[in-house]
Amino acid sequence: QVQLVESGGGLVQAGGSLRLSCVFSGGTFSTYTMAWFRQAPGEERECVAGISWSGRSTYFAEFVKGRFTISRDIAANTVYLQMNSLKPEDTAIYYCAARVGPITTTEARFATWGQGTQVTVSS
Repeated sequence: QVQLVESGGGLVQAGGSLRLSCVFSGGTFSTYTMAWFRQAPGEERECVAGISWSGRSTYFAEFVKGRFTISRDIAANTVYLQMNSLKPEDTAIYYCAARVGPITTTEARFATWGQGTQVTVSS
C-alpha cells in the first residue's frame, strides 16, 4: 500500500518561510505524480502545487506563484513544498497526495493522501 507522511508544518510570522516534506513508501515513487493541497477551516480543499513523475512539469496555483516551489528527490522518496513570503491566508492544513497519471487539480483523481500537517501564519 502506498503511504504518504507529511512533516514540516508549524507556526511562522508573515513573510517567513517553511519547507514541507512528504515521504512516499509502498510503491515506485518515480512513477507517481505528486501534489500538495490545503484546506483552511470552513473552506474546501484546494490544490496548491503539483509535479509530474519525471519532475519536468509543475503546476502552481495562482495564489502561490512566485512564492512556493515544489520539488522531488527520487533517491529520498520525498516531495517538498518550499513556502516563502508566507501570508496569513496561507494558514491551513497541508496535505500531500499521489496518483498514477498526469498533473491535475482535481482532488478526486488522487488515490493516496497523507495525514496532513498544520501551517499557521501570524500577522
